Amino acid sequence: MYKHDTALIAPVDLPAALGLLTRLPVIVDGDRAMARGAAAAWAYPLVGVVLGVIFAAFVSLMTALGLPSGIVAGLVLALSVVLTGAMHEDGLADSADGLWGGWDRARRLEIMKDSRIGVYGVCAIALALLLRWLTLTVVVAIGAHWVALIAVGAISRASMVVLMGVMHSARSDGLSRQVGRPPQGTVWLAMGFGALAALLCGYLWLIVVAALATLICGLIARAKIGGQTGDILGATQQVTEIAMLLALVVMLT
Repeated sequence: MYKHDTALIAPVDLPAALGLLTRLPVIVDGDRAMARGAAAAWAYPLVGVVLGVIFAAFVSLMTALGLPSGIVAGLVLALSVVLTGAMHEDGLADSADGLWGGWDRARRLEIMKDSRIGVYGVCAIALALLLRWLTLTVVVAIGAHWVALIAVGAISRASMVVLMGVMHSARSDGLSRQVGRPPQGTVWLAMGFGALAALLCGYLWLIVVAALATLICGLIARAKIGGQTGDILGATQQVTEIAMLLALVVMLT
């Protein structure tokens, strides 16, 4: 049994968040990370910043080599899948299968826990990748990838923390249940870092888009399963990312 750590910020938080949300080679104090639990979620937007910088640098390198924007967008999506272990894509697929493949709460949660993927999940991943590729192609073509990828990465991961904070876990086990519910201060801190990233990148208005997308995801989850799960959080990250990329394309073209 781990003693609950109530400090707002701890040095282990960022490595723990990177270890949870990415496949980057980080050293994590496992005992301290377990003791922190959801209190470390304030660092999720910083993970988005780290990934955004990596992706943007990769885009700059590929465009410098003369590759067209469509191919670069496809390559950065492949890099994203590798560096995150397709964690959020998996959550999107499981959520689509469960929320629309089951007739009641128990059956939906059962389907979401099943490692097999169904038609809804396949369609969700295919459509999500298509929309991300199309929007990233435009973003890369107009040279807005640095600010866009950093802002979108940070805000979309802050949305996960918001949903963790305002909704109860829908099941008695699973990753979301193990991590726990973040304290109110942790949620505000995550929102603050997401907003700061958006402000520094010049896209503060993206917060409104992300808030609407997060609200929709939360309402659907509450109506279908009565709360959130790790899969719902992953799906929310994907939905908010796509919504913000679509908004960027509308505003920048």
